[in-house]
Amino acid sequence: MPKGVSFAPVRTVRAYEGIVRQVEERIAAGDLRPGDRLPSERELTTQFDVSRSTVREALRVLESSGLIRSRPGDPLGPQVIASTASAMRKLFARVVDSRRLGVAELLQFRMIIESAAGSVAARMASPSELDELEQALAGMRDAVADGYEAFSAADVRFHEHVARLSGNELLVLCLDAVRSMVLDLISTKLAEAPDREALMERTLAHHRRVLDAMRAGEADEVTRLTREELHRYYAEYVPEARRSMVDVLL
Repeated sequence: MPKGVSFAPVRTVRAYEGIVRQVEERIAAGDLRPGDRLPSERELTTQFDVSRSTVREALRVLESSGLIRSRPGDPLGPQVIASTASAMRKLFARVVDSRRLGVAELLQFRMIIESAAGSVAARMASPSELDELEQALAGMRDAVADGYEAFSAADVRFHEHVARLSGNELLVLCLDAVRSMVLDLISTKLAEAPDREALMERTLAHHRRVLDAMRAGEADEVTRLTREELHRYYAEYVPEARRSMVDVLL
């Protein structure tokens, strides 16, 4: 157990959920990292002031979420493991909910890390890897005829491919999580967006420019294009009082 990390007693109807939340928040904050150990079951029952069965239920939930590896009776305690995309999405959801974060914070974060991923990809991707990204763009173009839902799925695959070209698994996980959170917050508004065909064509044109900039090795241009497009697409959903958080990145 890392020095300085401790837990508070839980006083809720479903106490195990309070345990899960505290552990998730410690992992999200970086206080607990892959390889770190939680206290033993006995110590956890003391820190949380709950029964051992409650602790075991919480550990079961954490393990099913892909956050820890737990073996009954392990004297070293449950071990924190590397996050999967699903676990990262759940962590983001917990953090966003507990801190009452909104579209402004999420969009600003996405603009920063997605443009960074694209910039790194522009510097590191090989010609053959960019050819694969070209295929992802072609998949988007083909999906236009199948409607907006199919196009959106192809668009996600393009963005995922760019993230993977950065070579940084943490960027891939974070982008997957924050992208899902942004879309969850504004899904209803997007569903009501007018002229989807024009929107798809603009998106294709933008991705074409990004890919061309990557082939030219113009990392700064990739950063600029990525931030501008995310701002154009999502900024209108940010409350006016918070708009400066995303405007400052242009």
